Amino acid sequence: MSEPGLNFCAVIPVYNHAHLVGPCVRQLREQGICCVLVNDGGDAEASATLRQLCQQTGSELCEQFPNGGKGSAVLLGMQHAQRLGFSHALQIDADGQHDVKDVPRLLAAANRAPGAIIAGVPQYDGSVPKVRLYCRYLTHVWVWIETLSLDIRDSMCGFRVYPIAPTLDLARAVTLGSHMDFDTEVLVRLHWRGVAIVNVPTRVVYPEHGVSNFRLWGDNLAISWMHTRLVVGMLVRSPALLGRRLYRWLRGAHD
Repeated sequence: MSEPGLNFCAVIPVYNHAHLVGPCVRQLREQGICCVLVNDGGDAEASATLRQLCQQTGSELCEQFPNGGKGSAVLLGMQHAQRLGFSHALQIDADGQHDVKDVPRLLAAANRAPGAIIAGVPQYDGSVPKVRLYCRYLTHVWVWIETLSLDIRDSMCGFRVYPIAPTLDLARAVTLGSHMDFDTEVLVRLHWRGVAIVNVPTRVVYPEHGVSNFRLWGDNLAISWMHTRLVVGMLVRSPALLGRRLYRWLRGAHD
């Protein structure tokens, strides 16, 4: 159950893997969660599949053409969710990686900390490609440097709960990465703004017939440029970030 004033929906960006998202949507609907699907420039077949799925499940559909990237799709879905009166958005991938059974745990954490980001921390099984597993740690290290903390355990997992208002306020104030760089950048920048991060372990699998929209050159370049910007931003904010850590340490010592 949600606390008074908290209304949750799921925001699911979809690009040409509409054939995979049906089971996820149906399981979320069985849990009583409204779904906002974002058709991110899908082809005619994918678009038709999504429209039919939304009709069958009573889900909301947003569309943007041409493809704008995962980040822009998530923000479009959040804007639509806010207009519908939702306060929080559960972001979940459409390709079956995330365990819908863990949704109640994430929502319970959001109920306990309604102003925080509830960030999924992947617990992988043997299906994870080793090169992806090892490469993730490079981003983890950069994020720990950029926040001068270990508060963000995993910035790349797209299974999380956002308080919509502060997230959209951030998006209006700065230009966030619109593709695969979004997940990391939005967490770091919200952390800079003082939004708490609550880390929740969650099982993640790589489906045998999954579809990846990761652009080898484009997304790697975007992520590298994102980390460059964030490191510069950290240097500018380092006195405030260090002051925040000192305050938390002193408060903990006093308690």
